Amino acid sequence: MTAAPDALPPLAGLQTARLDWRQDDSGESAPHSSAFDDVYFSRHDGRAETEHVFLAANRLPERFREWQATRPFVIGETGFGTGLNMLCAWACFDAHAPAAARLHLVSTEKFPLARDDLARALAAWPDLAERAAALVAQWPEPVAGVHRLWLDRRVTLDLHFGDTTERLALLDGAVDAWFLDGFAPSKNPEMWHDALFAAMAARSRPGATFATFTCAGVVKRGLRAAGFAWRKVPGFGRKREMLAGEIETPPADERRRATPWFTPPAARPARRVAVIGAGLAGTTVAAALARRGVAVTLIDREGPGAGASGNAQGALYVKLAADTNLQSRAYLAGLLHARRWLEALDPDQALWSPGGVLQLATGEREARRQARFLANHPLPTSVVRGVDAEEAGRLAGLDLPHGGLDYPLAGWVRPDALCRRLAASDGVSAVRGEVRGLSPIAEEDENGGWRLTLSGDDGGGKNEEHTIEVDQVVIAAATASNGFDQTAALPLQPVRGQISRLTLPPGAPAPARVVCAGGYAMPPLNGQLTFGASFAPNDADATAREADHAFNLEELERTLPGYPAALAEAGADLSPAALGGRAAVRAASPDKSPYAGPVPDAEAWRHDYAAMAKDATRIPATPGRHHPGLWISAAHGSRGLSSAPLTAELIASRLCDEPLPLEAPLADHLHPGRRVIRDLIRGQGR
Repeated sequence: MTAAPDALPPLAGLQTARLDWRQDDSGESAPHSSAFDDVYFSRHDGRAETEHVFLAANRLPERFREWQATRPFVIGETGFGTGLNMLCAWACFDAHAPAAARLHLVSTEKFPLARDDLARALAAWPDLAERAAALVAQWPEPVAGVHRLWLDRRVTLDLHFGDTTERLALLDGAVDAWFLDGFAPSKNPEMWHDALFAAMAARSRPGATFATFTCAGVVKRGLRAAGFAWRKVPGFGRKREMLAGEIETPPADERRRATPWFTPPAARPARRVAVIGAGLAGTTVAAALARRGVAVTLIDREGPGAGASGNAQGALYVKLAADTNLQSRAYLAGLLHARRWLEALDPDQALWSPGGVLQLATGEREARRQARFLANHPLPTSVVRGVDAEEAGRLAGLDLPHGGLDYPLAGWVRPDALCRRLAASDGVSAVRGEVRGLSPIAEEDENGGWRLTLSGDDGGGKNEEHTIEVDQVVIAAATASNGFDQTAALPLQPVRGQISRLTLPPGAPAPARVVCAGGYAMPPLNGQLTFGASFAPNDADATAREADHAFNLEELERTLPGYPAALAEAGADLSPAALGGRAAVRAASPDKSPYAGPVPDAEAWRHDYAAMAKDATRIPATPGRHHPGLWISAAHGSRGLSSAPLTAELIASRLCDEPLPLEAPLADHLHPGRRVIRDLIRGQGR
């Protein structure tokens, strides 16, 4: 049984594929599924079969050759297996597509291979070795959800781990060509059913094609009922026939019937985009857009990596809820995404350290919460595991009286340096200035654009007011993000936080892992221990205070009992006046989840959905109206290192008309308009 389109299945790890290796007709060893008693491919002719069944029957060489759209060509696949089909599609794309074209691959997999099995299987194809290495290097943990991989600058792969029908129901995106693959209907009947074909149809673009190796009656009937036209074409090898076809008019998306306000805005040109704010939120968006060939103007009053993103060291971690909720799901996806993203961006680890994070249970209440979390979320131990005090101490390199949760994939990052690196990406032009005005250009056609009035350097060295015009705008200005007329309805709360820094004396003990409880302490960077941080909602003063240093020292003692005394014994001066540090103001939303998506036209929403103020079940069919070409990434709070890279991909994908890197319910959860609807239903709308 699969989840409803608006629901997520339980958060859990997945069973990896059980393989044995058998000799095929050529005498070579090939992977065989123990669960389905079927082969993944034949080493003798598996590559040729893929090219015949999926590439040729979908007419990919000629379609790639003729592709001129700014959006990517999207291939959807039902069953990733070893990845052979997708690697062949990538090779075909490289051979035929124009230089400016992009390819987006979307594939589902319920039983992902273990990394070593994947590498062994793909070793059968030496000419695909370079592509296979890119796939294996980024191979994600077996956790249900969407995992985005960057195979190269032009090719993106989204792996949707979980039941195929369930995954396609949750997919937010549209497909141009389908590889209807998977173990044969006789071997895996649970996959080949009407709900699968209906989900494919709902996620198809007009004219989308499909190809499949099978001619089974259940497949023909299911495809026809879903709206696909099919025809028999010559099969491969000893198989006489296979199916190919297309769907000219996909069905209407029923997903938005219950939440029409989240209907995404129509695609618009994105040749030039302005990003307001050069902290983590802004620089990650700028880099994500530039990777897609968009010319980005990155605007900040102080330059990249200032404000709340200006710390020299920050923890990459999340605190997941004991009971599954959408916020936790989004943050876990963000952590896993950020880890792959950092590995791809900075393989030499100049900007980050994958040392792991310990989340200690320093009291009985937290210990019970963590135990409930582990019971509710059977995730791989490579993602999170429970550890006792002895193991926690070994990992931290300090004596610890408490156990807790260990997140091996987490660690720490240098946010200030990371922002500067991203701002220097090819295609990003960083300018200093303050946006004083933001107004839509009178739309003489359907595309329009935005005019920004800036005070500051005009690019020619003159410090005066000037204007720029762009196709679209992304607001990522932290607490100032709702300072524009178009975003005034989005509530943001300033939260002051101060870190403390201590220069460690020679021989002083230091944590080998990020350790957190009420506060946190990080492994030293350049001989300095960073710990903290104070938390003061509704305080926008960024001046460092001795009182906050004193608070951080108290929190350090609560997190690591006896550690401050050990530092003092080693010769450290722990008086608040002797500590260095930095205060900054972060932005938070009322529900503590980021805003990431198109900016709603709040006045129009209040008008269009006014009936819901009296009866929340009276949902008009009117799609949500947005300010065309205006987006926001804000309210990342203290978890921006985990959330900003993924929300940047979310915004860039929506802006560039691509499949999203999150399931639809999670994208809706992050939608900036959620608060407008909530307040309207509760009678708090203006």
